[in-house]
Amino acid sequence: MSLDAVLAKIDENLPEATERLLNLLRIPSISTDPAFKRDCDDAADWLVADLRNLGADASKRVTTGHPMVVGHVDGDGPHVLFYGHYDVQPVDPLDLWDMPPFEPQVEDTENGQVIRGRGASDDKGQLMTFIEACRAWKEIHGKLPCKITFFFEGEEESGSPSLVPFMVENAKELTTDIALICDTGLFESSVPAITTMLRGLVAEELIIKGPNRDLHSGMYGGIAMNPIRLLSKIITGLHDATGRITLPGFYDGVPELADEIRAQWQNLAFDHTTFLGDVGLSVPAGEHDRTPLEMIWSRPTCDVNGIWGGYAGDGFKTVLPAEAGAKISFRLVGDQDPDAIHAAFAEYVQSCLPEDYTVEFPLGKGSKASQMSVSDPMFEKARKALSDEWPRPASYIGCGGSIPIAGHFKDILGVDAMLIGFGKDDDQIHSPNEKYDMQSFHKGTRSWARILAALSA
Repeated sequence: MSLDAVLAKIDENLPEATERLLNLLRIPSISTDPAFKRDCDDAADWLVADLRNLGADASKRVTTGHPMVVGHVDGDGPHVLFYGHYDVQPVDPLDLWDMPPFEPQVEDTENGQVIRGRGASDDKGQLMTFIEACRAWKEIHGKLPCKITFFFEGEEESGSPSLVPFMVENAKELTTDIALICDTGLFESSVPAITTMLRGLVAEELIIKGPNRDLHSGMYGGIAMNPIRLLSKIITGLHDATGRITLPGFYDGVPELADEIRAQWQNLAFDHTTFLGDVGLSVPAGEHDRTPLEMIWSRPTCDVNGIWGGYAGDGFKTVLPAEAGAKISFRLVGDQDPDAIHAAFAEYVQSCLPEDYTVEFPLGKGSKASQMSVSDPMFEKARKALSDEWPRPASYIGCGGSIPIAGHFKDILGVDAMLIGFGKDDDQIHSPNEKYDMQSFHKGTRSWARILAALSA
């Protein structure tokens, strides 16, 4: 099937495709606010109608929360699933928007045209790149190049409470050869990328309790152990002088980076001084023998996210507090076991406590990392297809955060996911004046057409 004709049709369709996106953006589908429940239903209905225009067998599926949208198109070759979400973040603070957030518009800027409005980048604009690629393919060839399942949810921005139950209940229907997710971005706003590593997370809270009340430091200082002193010792002991985390067994399941991936990352020429300089820093603080991108994407971390104890108000109060606490997070990679890390952390903390002192762990919850198998030939086909559309070659990259849906595809359906997105660092997602570059929308659509052609070849 001719790809060039499909790409030309995408170029021709851009004005109409943009107007379709603007229509979807006008629907205020804020999932976290019950006042917008009807609007979330309307967004789902809009997508069902648009998928049916493509010839998909599409329907709105009821859940305990906002509905899912599922559509199917039969075809030859591989079976791919495309995931996106139609819900958006709240718009507060409204006074910081330069225009009404649900009256989207195309603006001319010094860097080219942008589509401005809530959801433009996260995730309606990204979702529509795939639909528009399918539309152009159907208009040229009368059918899509392979078997496709469309899967859109309406609760991603509010924790996806209905997602896992729905996937479990409909696992057979949703299982495909590969999943495609468009909810990420270009590396440094210019390099196309396939995210293949997502870090997991263990969230800990510890509360150390000692005396039965706050103590006067003049009377008890020195003779009574201060819970804050204990907490400080515990936190300090979590890292050694080289930046490595000291918990026994912590690095079990942490893989070494493949030489091919390391070379791709080196070619990205990541400037860590600029990255840190943007937040007023300059010196990396992680493991001394690792590159900056390794520390962000492929190495585990331990960070204190909050700490409390004693008197923190105005003036001064000379007390030894009865208790002190902290919130600590571990970002996980590879096959690290969240339960084993929680157990090692709890055992370490207990070992630091003297007699009479106790500790509570109110949280201790976690999720595993997700790592995709790039040995699957589909990954390299997609990477080469992306490289053909953009000035710089595409790269496999990691993600310092967590994207739960990718893990759900792996754990529930046994399907790897390719995370391919076209957002830029300055898209202001979740913030006022969110935008999506017209270049991202246009070339993103062309990219999906190329990927579909490559996967179907």
